[in-house]
Amino acid sequence: MQPYELSLAAAADAIRDRQLSPVELVDSVLTRIEQVEPLLGAYVAFDAEQARRAAREAEAEVAQGRHRGPLHGVPMGLKDLIDVAGWATTASSQVRADHRAQADSTVAARLTAAGAVLLGKTHTHEFAYGLTTPQTRNAWDRGRVAGGSSGGSAVAVAAGTATFALGTDTGGSIRVPAALNGVVGLKPTYGLVPRHGVTSLSWALDHVGPITRTVEDAALVLTALAGHDARDPASLHTSALDYRPGQDTDLTGLRVGVPRTYYFDHVDAEVAAAVRRAIGQLAALGAQLVEIDIPMTRYVQPILWGLLVPEATAYHERTLRAAPELYQADVRILLEAGELMSAVDHVRAQRARTMMREQWARLLETVDVIAAPAVPMTAAASDQETVTWSEGTVESVSDALVRLSAPANIVGVPALSVPVGHDTAGLPIGMQLLGRPLGERALLRVGHAYEQTRPARALAPVA
Repeated sequence: MQPYELSLAAAADAIRDRQLSPVELVDSVLTRIEQVEPLLGAYVAFDAEQARRAAREAEAEVAQGRHRGPLHGVPMGLKDLIDVAGWATTASSQVRADHRAQADSTVAARLTAAGAVLLGKTHTHEFAYGLTTPQTRNAWDRGRVAGGSSGGSAVAVAAGTATFALGTDTGGSIRVPAALNGVVGLKPTYGLVPRHGVTSLSWALDHVGPITRTVEDAALVLTALAGHDARDPASLHTSALDYRPGQDTDLTGLRVGVPRTYYFDHVDAEVAAAVRRAIGQLAALGAQLVEIDIPMTRYVQPILWGLLVPEATAYHERTLRAAPELYQADVRILLEAGELMSAVDHVRAQRARTMMREQWARLLETVDVIAAPAVPMTAAASDQETVTWSEGTVESVSDALVRLSAPANIVGVPALSVPVGHDTAGLPIGMQLLGRPLGERALLRVGHAYEQTRPARALAPVA
């Protein structure tokens, strides 16, 4: 096994025990970038010399006994919405072609303090306003979408061109590409991870979180990221926690909610079957399965768009009017549509979200976690615009991709996407675990327990 193939946890153990140096690990990943990045387009930019310099510094610290923790010397990619001092933050857009960050975002600063080594910035769907990341190709099939908007981060992790990465999630933008590329994606509780220095899509819905190869890896990154920051008005006052799940796989007494409604409606048969098999495995580990009904499902997309669209337009108001031609057509149309939405519609969406949060809170008193598909299908072809379900219903690819992930953003609960196999075409399938606010430890415990029942996952076979 080459160093670039190691999970974060395995690499961290090897670095701590001085069986692997940060320089060896970073060099291995940079070689992998040279080999496959031209095929995948995961990165907006990367800086090999800066990464090697940081790796040498990390190696010197380890040699001196100044080991900072499990992220020390581990190479990462950051979605190109996340400010790093001296780096461009382009949001994969010509609008930001000349932008250069003056200071680190909170999450970048925390990861640097933990010793992580920045490789580069990963592609996003322009300003995170989309579900496909068209600049980037799926790690398992280059003729298919990467998912979005954190497609570059998910593809980098899946292909071995980053040991871990950060994404952002406004309607599913961490979990969707994670599921479509066979990696782990965690959207934390709203406000748990600060967003200062991160380009916004929707203030009411934005989250920052990790994309990793394993659930344990996600826990290690979350431990470094979580915690209050007064510069983010939505940041929660929470105590520092160690989110590592431990080795116990006994789920006896845990109640897993299995939706009767919504999450298994209009879902590909292979996806549904794989997720139900994974849920059955949770039962085999001792969990109690409880059938549940998801509240207010007919309002999910109206609430999502009622919040997101006007807030995105408000953020872009000045540049949209000054230079609309610099935006990609799909994003410009959405931003212009936001100018047509009324304040009444926005207020109604906020009110409906409050009601939905209350009903989800009552639902989550009856179960500990909810298990469901992360997305209703595997990765669509790059030129595919619609999907037709078995009963003849036609849905746009974007609507299909966001449909099952959006509820967690609306109500602010944590959600974890875990790979549960592949379809007959060899494309990855993801199961989504949703929990109570600040219930990340429970989600990570369940996801890790499931993961231990399966053989170790290989990287995507990029060729």
